[in-house]
Amino acid sequence: MTELLRTLYVTTPGTSLHLDGDALRIAHPDRPGRHLLPLVRLDHIVAWNGVAVSDDLMHRCASDGRSVTWVTRNGRFLARTSGAQTGNPLARLGQFRAFEDPAKRLALASSFVAGKLHNYRQLLLRAARDTSAPRQARLREMAERHAQALTELGQARHLSEVLGIEGRAARDYFQGLDELAPGVATGRSRRPPTDPVNCLLSFGYGMLRVAVHGALEQVGLDPFLGYLHGIRSGKPALALDLMEELRPLLVDRLVLTLVNRKQLTHRHTEELPGGAVQLTEEGRKFFLEQWTKARERTWHHASLDREIHAALLPLVQARLLARHLRGDSDAYLPWTVN
Repeated sequence: MTELLRTLYVTTPGTSLHLDGDALRIAHPDRPGRHLLPLVRLDHIVAWNGVAVSDDLMHRCASDGRSVTWVTRNGRFLARTSGAQTGNPLARLGQFRAFEDPAKRLALASSFVAGKLHNYRQLLLRAARDTSAPRQARLREMAERHAQALTELGQARHLSEVLGIEGRAARDYFQGLDELAPGVATGRSRRPPTDPVNCLLSFGYGMLRVAVHGALEQVGLDPFLGYLHGIRSGKPALALDLMEELRPLLVDRLVLTLVNRKQLTHRHTEELPGGAVQLTEEGRKFFLEQWTKARERTWHHASLDREIHAALLPLVQARLLARHLRGDSDAYLPWTVN
């Protein structure tokens, strides 16, 4: 059984991280004293701009296979180190061959989209149960359109059809975002986000991308060669593929819960000139606290028939994907909930 380890998020500029024996030492001019964390309990470090990581700590993390990721103030990926590449070369060879096989690429792309549509439908149905008419009826109508999209997906014979079905479903979902977070969001805005919901979604997707990217590297797959997203210069296409089935319940559900319970306040976001909205320092710390708690929750995994911590789901799915690409299983089954 895989042990649930911890990701350390370091957001405060001026912080420096050092190796201290078998521990990580956190130093900041405004926080005197020795602040230590045992390295054996850490599997990943995420550092924001303005955080320094010492060479000796970097070398130790690389030796242990512990990844270090740098992100921007808004949680966008900057760089990553992870030590020597691990995993079975047969998985990567199978990954390349599957990409060149139109039928296999279609099947994998369809699986990723099916997982996304199914989980978004469950999210919509759950939201409908917690409200009343007429909002309830509109949410159920959106869920029914996702069910219809799943049926269409099963009949798709070309990748362009899969992309069209996914695109229409995504537009439908985000155009109805106001039904999920009334009065707070009116649709999807990304670059830049223009309301607190989109700000949190973008930040959450950034944190999920870090986890998925690391999971793919850990099992020996190339994060930059995908099936739904194809090959996109500078974009981890396979990480974006695998994120699709995880986003609805690991990110969207958390964000909508925080907003609808009014746990998100004016102190957590700020509007910049031009209308962009970003998290404040307090907001980043608040969301990361909630994100860490949510990662400790367990979800049922139908394929494995057991409960899995949310933090381990990216790794579990990456392993199942690698198993399929090696030829050890007939199909890749996305993670879905009922």
